[in-house]
Amino acid sequence: MSDLHHLFSRRNRTARPRPTTLLSILMCMMLSLPVSAAWNDSIRYHGEIGIDLAGGEHTPFWMMNNEYGLSSIKKNNGYLRLGAFHDMDTTRRFTWGAGVDLAVAARFSSVFVVQQLYGEVKYRCLNLMVGQKEMPGFVSNSELGSGNLLYSGNARPIPQVRAGIFDYADIWFTNKWVGIKGYIAYGKFTDNRWLKSWVNPDSKYTLNTLYHSKALFLRGGNRKKFPLEFEIGLEMSTQFGGDVYNYPKKGDIFKMPRGWKNWVKALIPMKGGSDTAPSDQANVEGNFLGSWNFSLGWMPADKDWSVRLYYEHFFEDHSMLWIQYPWKDGLYAVEAKFPKNRWVSEAVYEFLYTKDQSGPVYWDHTPEINEQVSGRDNYYNNYCYNGWQSWGMGIGNPLIISPIYNNHRMGFLCNRVVAHHLGLKGEPSEQVNYRLLLSHTRGWGTHGSPYNDVKSNFSMLAEVNWQPKRFKGWELGAGVAMDAGSLIGNSYGLQLKLSKTGWFLK
Repeated sequence: MSDLHHLFSRRNRTARPRPTTLLSILMCMMLSLPVSAAWNDSIRYHGEIGIDLAGGEHTPFWMMNNEYGLSSIKKNNGYLRLGAFHDMDTTRRFTWGAGVDLAVAARFSSVFVVQQLYGEVKYRCLNLMVGQKEMPGFVSNSELGSGNLLYSGNARPIPQVRAGIFDYADIWFTNKWVGIKGYIAYGKFTDNRWLKSWVNPDSKYTLNTLYHSKALFLRGGNRKKFPLEFEIGLEMSTQFGGDVYNYPKKGDIFKMPRGWKNWVKALIPMKGGSDTAPSDQANVEGNFLGSWNFSLGWMPADKDWSVRLYYEHFFEDHSMLWIQYPWKDGLYAVEAKFPKNRWVSEAVYEFLYTKDQSGPVYWDHTPEINEQVSGRDNYYNNYCYNGWQSWGMGIGNPLIISPIYNNHRMGFLCNRVVAHHLGLKGEPSEQVNYRLLLSHTRGWGTHGSPYNDVKSNFSMLAEVNWQPKRFKGWELGAGVAMDAGSLIGNSYGLQLKLSKTGWFLK
């Protein structure tokens, strides 16, 4: 029924509550608190209807990507979405939040979608979140950019338990010149039912996959005293556990270990034991990947303009974690916010390069040849797991085309790309704003399966939103989009959205 079914089913003894039970718990928490605490900030509600009308190969690229998975590659689709949220008041020492966000859809990967279902608390700078929640990635511009290399908001949120410092907290002895944030999370992928219905049964695929992620970021600078600000951070994720079907040959089922030791190895990457796949025994257990993130900005506190550079370096396993190989690959970007004007308020340009991947040669050292060559990183792919995807949508940057575009086989067929991306937005009036996304991508396939000829695609989205003063809380959005090229084919479409946001008991 829902995308949380496999996480909270009776078969999973480590997570007993079902979605309806968890929903009841969250609602009871909200209603059982004192009135002054529960309703002080009121309950925000959001309702939305979305319709995509398309022709050609599929729904155009920027109409379906970076939508937190609430989208469909199938042409002529639509959804109805309803949500209620208690947002945290970050000005308080102790605060809490919760959210329920459900959708029913036509021509999606599932008819009923649990998009968000979570509860969270915050004490001083410490946070705890349980459930699945839409969260933007770090460093890159989530509205105008193409998406982070590790986590972009392109796929459905993964149910998890996440703890840490979610927003920058000043380190006390630095006089507010240095801040720190980070988190540790464990969760579980929820696309079992979809995988079994979509994937070619003769191909390799994995069910019951577990999830781990962690990050640590530092920020330096004090805008009130000097406008230069920088960020540096490391974020890492792991897919582990799970049951691998048709591995190593058709009909086989390889059950990856999932005991407490394996949870520790996900946290601290180590070699797998004798009960893991051979490559895990030679390298690290699970599908281990991550990114280094850097940004440098000139952001005057007393001005309405700023400029910022950011760079993301992606890595698989240990080969590109440190400077063992040159850092050629990455997402390079410049972001500018302009002084208040009617036409362009913000612009982002990004250059994505992933052709190197530590080089085309890979060799694990053996007793006969005791040399290690750590090339052919094969971004987002893994020989055991389904790759860095959820419900067919890539969790990282969508310009590395998601498996949902494939012919019912898991994996990323083209992860060696060179792409240029431009995003613009503006507010011609107090009631009207727009967004424009333009991307051109060239793809070489993978090191193991290169294309005979270089494939390319151009994708565009032009979106306008109207928020009439007369009808407070209402928003009407319309967008046109198109794709052209051999990488994902030619498509064109129209997107319509109508939404209402308001408050209960305000």
